[in-house]
Amino acid sequence: MKLVVYFSAEGTTAKVAKDLAAEIGAEVFEIVPEVPYSKADIRWINPVARCNREKFGKKEVPSVGKVENFAEYDEVYLGFPIWYGGAPNVVNTFCKGYDWKGKKLTVFATSGGSGIGKTAEKLSPYVPGAEIVKAVLVKTAADVLK
Repeated sequence: MKLVVYFSAEGTTAKVAKDLAAEIGAEVFEIVPEVPYSKADIRWINPVARCNREKFGKKEVPSVGKVENFAEYDEVYLGFPIWYGGAPNVVNTFCKGYDWKGKKLTVFATSGGSGIGKTAEKLSPYVPGAEIVKAVLVKTAADVLK
């Protein structure tokens, strides 16, 4: 079974994730932070914005809800906007709550200007046992499947 999991701050990643799920016949799960982000929270050019405090303080960012029957999925597609060359902390915290052993993981990220860089390497400690098949920067669902 296939699962598309995503976090989207402004809707860009959500569109890609939903289109991807429809294309591959996957279930969808949205990572929603317990405390939603405001526009000011994700304004990274403000040094005291929430996203900066979380990233540089290496803070756990809990999310609401859980993926039911996570063990049943053998392929997981994980999408998020790139923040500081990696996944937002809410994604890392989410990933720590699951057993990734034996999962094939495709990472897809959206960005206004960053490349994919070492995103997969930075995510690895949060998904132990997963085989990261690929990590790609995308604009559309089709980009994930290339």
